[in-house]
Amino acid sequence: MNTQVLIFDSEAHSYAAKLASMLPEIEFIPAVSETDALAVCSGAAILVGLAPYIPSLLVEAMPRLRWIQALTTGTDNLLFGMPALAPDVLITSLRGIHGPQMAELAILYMLALARDLRGMLGLQAEQKWLRRPQRLLWGRRAVLVGVGAIAESLAVRCKAFGMEVIGISGRPREAPGFDRILPRSALTEAAAAADFLVVLLPYSADTHKLVDAKVIDAMKPDAILVNLSRGRIVDETALLAALQEKRLRSAGLDVFDTEPLPEDHPFWRCDNVIVTPHIGGMSDVYADQAIPTLVGNLRAYLADRTDLMKNVVRKGGVIL
Repeated sequence: MNTQVLIFDSEAHSYAAKLASMLPEIEFIPAVSETDALAVCSGAAILVGLAPYIPSLLVEAMPRLRWIQALTTGTDNLLFGMPALAPDVLITSLRGIHGPQMAELAILYMLALARDLRGMLGLQAEQKWLRRPQRLLWGRRAVLVGVGAIAESLAVRCKAFGMEVIGISGRPREAPGFDRILPRSALTEAAAAADFLVVLLPYSADTHKLVDAKVIDAMKPDAILVNLSRGRIVDETALLAALQEKRLRSAGLDVFDTEPLPEDHPFWRCDNVIVTPHIGGMSDVYADQAIPTLVGNLRAYLADRTDLMKNVVRKGGVIL
């Protein structure tokens, strides 16, 4: 079995060193740039990298490719936007490791926007002492659109702040930290009662602009929308209009329809929007979070036990 693994990532050398110490029987080839990767990729059967940044050109240059281990939860660009990728190439993700950082960013948005941190910093810059009541998370209702591992992490943290947590799921389920979980058909009704609407589900044809003008228009004027999943799940035109017209209090946005967000996009200039550059899944201990899944999947692959691999997204041409 071909056990040459190409690691394409800005931290590729660190990953390669850590993995090689645990799996000395595998040859790990680190590549930081696309040019470096193209120069050494032809013999590798396994590709490890951040899915959104894996270029089609690299996949085309890997005739022996049999498996892609994404260093992300999302793999939609591999599944739906890369014709060069052979359908029988196995795809696995890192679903399940991003809960702490995603949940903390959501809480950061919620606190900063609810308490108007931007206004506080403005008063500090002007050396103005102005005391005013502070809006609490306690007693507020958070509606989490998507009930996966990330939402579960956020739900537990919201409960610690004394919040009511409602989930919106595409299928019936139970999960810790939720007061209720409603079907997707109840999204508009739930949004109308939300103090915070947090979008956390994966992108697909079924979720394209799921949070549309109808959902946004149903929200209360003092509600806050947070999107940490994919820009295309939210109707950005409808959201922008609601924010500019003050029909919606504010929004925390980490993902966008076009990334990087164009310099002339109005979101940059909205005083009721916090824009971050798709950092939700990042952390200062990301490799430590990722290594256990990588090692487990590599060992299963070497043993020809793909049935034991975690987070299989596509196998034998079938999207799971």
